[in-house]
Amino acid sequence: MTSTETSPGAAAPAGTTWRAVDAPPVPPTLEHPDIWAYQAYSEIEHDVQLATWGWTDWWAPLPVIHGALQQQEYHRKILVVALPAGAPGGAPGTADDGGGDGPGDGGPLTPDTPAPRDVGGAAIVNLATVSNTHLAYVTLMVRPGLEGQGIGDTLLARVEEIARAADRTTVITFSNHSPEPSPGPDALDAPTGAGRVPVASRPARFALGRGFTLEQVERASVLRLPVDPTLLDALHARSTEAAGDDYRLHTWWDEVPTVWEDQVAILWTRMSTDIPNAGLDVAESPWDAARVRSHLRGLAGRHQHVLITVAEHAPTGTLAAFSVVQMPVPDVPFAFQEDTLVLREHRGHRLGMLVKIANLRAYSERRPGERRINTWNAQENEHMLALGFEPVGVAAVWQKRLG
Repeated sequence: MTSTETSPGAAAPAGTTWRAVDAPPVPPTLEHPDIWAYQAYSEIEHDVQLATWGWTDWWAPLPVIHGALQQQEYHRKILVVALPAGAPGGAPGTADDGGGDGPGDGGPLTPDTPAPRDVGGAAIVNLATVSNTHLAYVTLMVRPGLEGQGIGDTLLARVEEIARAADRTTVITFSNHSPEPSPGPDALDAPTGAGRVPVASRPARFALGRGFTLEQVERASVLRLPVDPTLLDALHARSTEAAGDDYRLHTWWDEVPTVWEDQVAILWTRMSTDIPNAGLDVAESPWDAARVRSHLRGLAGRHQHVLITVAEHAPTGTLAAFSVVQMPVPDVPFAFQEDTLVLREHRGHRLGMLVKIANLRAYSERRPGERRINTWNAQENEHMLALGFEPVGVAAVWQKRLG
């Protein structure tokens, strides 16, 4: 649920009346006429990310967002866009029973195709189909420069209609803020006691005014590469000593060997319950080998490479920890530190640091030079940032129980 204060390029004048329209089903190619809605989402996200952070590492270019929304195997993903009342496009979407095959079940568009710049805002509704089927995860953005015209309310009304039609009882959404505010009357503190957001910011006022509560604040951090080799060697030595001879590492590029798929599935399952979730209404999300394979296919479809390092407990042959780094297929100067987990029964051996360092070294070998790694983690999970990640902002995690 993101908004910004100013931006050039807004197409619609003040006073425009907006309506929410479900996007057409995800088109098969980027050249298809129905790509307009997905291109609009990507353009809006680019401008929002730039206005929030000052750079666009977290932006999903059109091929990436197209690939992400094409994969609907474990999550039904619906794109909703806000169009001016007089713009081309069909009637607003009509909520269905949640059983459609993908986005756009809300009715056909007219033969006249809207231009991407006609879109004043967009939202993606993510509905899990295997577990947590009471939740709707939502990303909602207003095109910079068009704030205050009711676009957010128009989109949110449609989002909640979709959620209720799919029998979802809780909506979870996010807003990004940079920098994190200092403690005081201008900051809203997370109930966990870790992290703050600016209470007077447009996203915070929007969320609080529409029944959402702040549940958690995640930290956004950046690690500048190369890391001081002396620091890296010292951290690796301490981690190796703590792990002892009972653990050995395996690193994989764009794959998980078949023999390890079931155990990697256990690690991803535990990610849903072992990480800090504050007061979020989130239950376990079970994985199996098929879901691991689907996830890797999805990353390839989003034009992402992936490095996975696991720590095997040698006496039992079971996996005790893992860490994941993703990077775009094009040789860009950044990557993303994704999931890292040490199973509770194996904590205290510095395995989290061990697998992170192994991934960092593998990434640096494949893409040497001055780079950066971006990551998110719960504010209360500070021990995962010892490598030298520098905080650059926060994400507020908002939750709303539907009536």
